[in-house]
Amino acid sequence: MNQKTAEPATPVRNFNVRLSPTPRGARLARLLGAEQLRSWGMPMDPARQIIAELASNAATHGRVPGRDFRLTLYVVADTLRVEVTDTRGERIPESHAQVPDLDVESGRGLFLVEALADRWGVTEGRFPHKIVWAELRLTTPEPDFLSSGASGAFSKETRGRKNPTEPHPSSHPEANSQTHSGG
Repeated sequence: MNQKTAEPATPVRNFNVRLSPTPRGARLARLLGAEQLRSWGMPMDPARQIIAELASNAATHGRVPGRDFRLTLYVVADTLRVEVTDTRGERIPESHAQVPDLDVESGRGLFLVEALADRWGVTEGRFPHKIVWAELRLTTPEPDFLSSGASGAFSKETRGRKNPTEPHPSSHPEANSQTHSGG
């Protein structure tokens, strides 16, 4: 019997790795994430910076000795989603914390994520986990002779969407989720 399997019009790309919640684990998340983006033929930035900030937060604020954090990257249609899952579900990041003083060396990670991502949020995972995620819309260059020639770029553009706070089809529609639109 000959059966045909329906294939999605747009392939779904997925990458998943567990890492130790240490500075070394956060650094590996950035390096492995960047290499995966490179293998998919995608631009490194700003995704690499978002991966670095979320992984650093997981290693610093989501650390529980003996429990790893997980980096997940996936692309569905025109959106790259970066997720970092840690085991400190009770420590939900504040959505609009105060900007730290200029002389303070830390506390700017989620401000960077908010500035770089089209959307970001926090979703409660299966106890005791939480998932901090960020999404970047992917665009392709216009077929214009003036274009730079770069293939596949990230866009901060959200004006074309009816409701930028509405969950993207690739989002995990779970209860107790917080969403933030990027700046």
